[in-house]
Amino acid sequence: MINAIMIGAGNRGIGAYGSYVIEHKDDLMFTGVADPDLERRNYFQTQHNIANDRVFLSAEELFKHPKLADAVFICTQDRQHIAHVLKAMDLGYHVFLEKPMAVDPKDILKIEEKAKATKTILVVAHVLRYSPFFNTIKQVLNEGHLGQIMVINHEENVGYYHQAHSYVRGNWRNSSIASPMILAKSCHDMDILSYLLDDTPKRLSSFGMRSHFRRETMDGVPGHCLDGCPHQETCLYYAPKVYLNAGDWMKFPVSNDLSDDAILKALAKGPYGRCVYRSDNDVVDHQVVSIEFNQGTTVNFSMSAFSDKITRHIHIMGTLGELWGDMNDDHLTIKPFGKPAFKVSIPEGKGGHGGGDHGAVKRFVKACSHEIDVTHDLDIAVQGHLLAFAAEASRVSGKTVDYQQYVEDLK
Repeated sequence: MINAIMIGAGNRGIGAYGSYVIEHKDDLMFTGVADPDLERRNYFQTQHNIANDRVFLSAEELFKHPKLADAVFICTQDRQHIAHVLKAMDLGYHVFLEKPMAVDPKDILKIEEKAKATKTILVVAHVLRYSPFFNTIKQVLNEGHLGQIMVINHEENVGYYHQAHSYVRGNWRNSSIASPMILAKSCHDMDILSYLLDDTPKRLSSFGMRSHFRRETMDGVPGHCLDGCPHQETCLYYAPKVYLNAGDWMKFPVSNDLSDDAILKALAKGPYGRCVYRSDNDVVDHQVVSIEFNQGTTVNFSMSAFSDKITRHIHIMGTLGELWGDMNDDHLTIKPFGKPAFKVSIPEGKGGHGGGDHGAVKRFVKACSHEIDVTHDLDIAVQGHLLAFAAEASRVSGKTVDYQQYVEDLK
């Protein structure tokens, strides 16, 4: 049995990872919580039956004490991660770290170095990597059905409403308070590509911009939807229409009280009631990245806000065949050259991200129980993050980036 402290009782802490414990009480238990929000702190305490002397207002308050558990889950905001993870490792905690690891590429290397020096078990919440969907793709590749992998086309379809919620109105809307979109959202995908290929990037280039969610798109609108917007009947993003009909994962950041009255009150002047064309967002709403890997595989990655469904598509082309997959489907399609196509079933996964949320926690528990070694997991996570940073450097500069030189320049 692993005991842990949750630092950050938000959507991810409560819903994604706390829910694993509810279903796997013999694997892991939360014996502490730290969060500045009283209601969320109390909710998590009650849900996990945590003693009063293990409830803290912040990570900083928690870290004033000697080590109180085997591990910590760090689910705080992006820019807080670096201080929290380094302190946790200093105190001897094993760490489950929400992505992104940090918002500065040099800090990624600091975390890696510290984890190895302190022999900390560190699992980064690249939950897609631990989902049945991508695990099955990895198995297909390992079995050699496609031969040598030559090309991967990978799409992240963010969903127009998810983009507006999280990356226009929400906590990840502005790179100065969070991180660039390619890091905040798509470091998952850079990680997945590194995981599937288990190869090092050679060079890459990237293009993208914020085209739609900007002031120039819409004239004559107020700063908040409830301030008499003339387009409330037709606008896709009219906040009351969106949030009164949204799932709890979208309502929860708006208000701890999920009733209609509380939601409307929060929207009146709060961040989630802002017009999507009058927010302070600066992150891209579409971006492409082209990568050449050392063993010759070329990758085309595309992230777009402009999709109806939230999903990921992948098309892998090898010397012996092709693979197609949609993360919302229950199967992959394989077409060996010269042979009939066949389907491979995807096992059902529990929890969000196609089962990846629970899969990541399960792997962390096994690592803390010394059943598996996750050293290579961290190597891949570090590469995925640095790929995201390198892609942003290319996008901003308009130049192709030599990956190895980029990493060397960080040291």
